[in-house]
Amino acid sequence: MPLISFTDKGLYCEAGQFYIDPWQPVDKAVITHAHSDHARAGSQAYLCHHDTLPLLQLRLGPNHYQPVAWNEKITMNEVTVSLHPAGHIIGSSQVRVEYKGEVWVVSGDYKTEADGISGIFEPIPCHTFISESTFGLPIYNWKPQDELFQEIQNWIRNNQVAGKTSVLIGYSLGKAQRLLKALGEVTGTIYAHGAIWNVHETLLQAGWKLPAIQRVTPEIPKESYRGHVVLAPPSADGSLWMRRFPSASTGICSGWMQVRGHQRRRNADAGFALSDHADWNGLLQSVKATGAQKVYITHGFQSAFSRYLIEIGISAAEVKTEFGEEEEGAPADPLKGDEEGNSPPPPPAGGEDEFAPL
Repeated sequence: MPLISFTDKGLYCEAGQFYIDPWQPVDKAVITHAHSDHARAGSQAYLCHHDTLPLLQLRLGPNHYQPVAWNEKITMNEVTVSLHPAGHIIGSSQVRVEYKGEVWVVSGDYKTEADGISGIFEPIPCHTFISESTFGLPIYNWKPQDELFQEIQNWIRNNQVAGKTSVLIGYSLGKAQRLLKALGEVTGTIYAHGAIWNVHETLLQAGWKLPAIQRVTPEIPKESYRGHVVLAPPSADGSLWMRRFPSASTGICSGWMQVRGHQRRRNADAGFALSDHADWNGLLQSVKATGAQKVYITHGFQSAFSRYLIEIGISAAEVKTEFGEEEEGAPADPLKGDEEGNSPPPPPAGGEDEFAPL
């Protein structure tokens, strides 16, 4: 019996009697991060990083949560569990599982470039590594964050000269917080969709120091937005909500923008390949750094990436999971609610997940 099994409920450690990011309700869930495809409602107890706790409470409501620090060791039925930085979003963690000298690591979602807010990805030596591969093709090779931020700032400045509103489309949890510092350098006011505002307020209450934003509301005159920046989740793109911004120019922040056809299909004015996931080189470097004897590849381009690992002498296999549904701006993106981002109350503990992805 492997230390971690792939079951219809998720990744299961029988020796420790817990699941990692289960997609069905279970007794004990270890959560890598607060995106909805990894953190679902209905489980009896959740173990997560301290910074993930308020985001899980926003998504899932009251429940039995056990927050821990990175590198803090927890014992479950003689299995040692610890969380380690994944660099994906605030609080995102890898899960290290050790039992009788055998070590497995579940990456969750991760990126290898430090973004200044999400923690720095830490390769963990292990015997077996379970890795995502959202962008596991050689075409995905990210520019440095500073270079991308400069491109975004120049685009905003050009829009300001033209008297336009710059609407940036980015994921409400992760991408939006990452962009704030860069945006504050080119605009006096940053406006935000309600879904982004909800996350922002939650993080402020948790003690995070973030630049100020102003929520978009029906009472704000349309001309107030001209020359400024609006942050919106992918689901807002093309909606009635977007019609309030005069002469809007739309820019999409997503790793999929690396391929020009995606920008054309989204009918965007600009595309910026800003991703919260590792690119091809980041994935390869991370897998090699673990020294793992066996690698399992989950969501994304798992077939292509696992085949390449085998070709270079690394034992690898692909695994089908339910992870990845929210990645990089899927259609159902913000907190479920009205177009202003007003979300319904959280579900009761043990009930169905009433939240679409953040």
